[in-house]
Amino acid sequence: MPTTTGHEIAEALGVLLRRSTRAGLYAQLTDGLGAAVDELTYPVLSGLARTGPCSAADLGREIGLDRTTVTRRADRLEEAGLLRREADPADRRATLLHLTDTGDEAVTATRERLAARIEDALAAWPASQARDFAQLLRQFVDQGPFQP
Repeated sequence: MPTTTGHEIAEALGVLLRRSTRAGLYAQLTDGLGAAVDELTYPVLSGLARTGPCSAADLGREIGLDRTTVTRRADRLEEAGLLRREADPADRRATLLHLTDTGDEAVTATRERLAARIEDALAAWPASQARDFAQLLRQFVDQGPFQP
């Protein structure tokens, strides 16, 4: 039987992982970065920054979207110069998505904005609690129930 702590954490994670929570945050993080960078395309950029060059199908599995959706969003990003497509050297019939320097800059900007928002949210906390929270959250992510 899960403990109260387990239920509290599960409830908080439910809020964090809700699609509407993520979409709202992504909209704030991408504001002003150009028409192609928004709450819909941000997961493609961010996922590609994490994985490095990969196919639309592989990226879709990483970010929880189907290949067709990734491809449509990648089209917008490619038109804006944020990613490019190249033949897969291991399989010339396949195409890999790559971030361009401009795409990498957009990801860096959104991550800096996110870090600043987190810092602002923790500003009222004692510094030792903020450090403990960061360490314990990292430990939970690395060792918790999200591991394969």
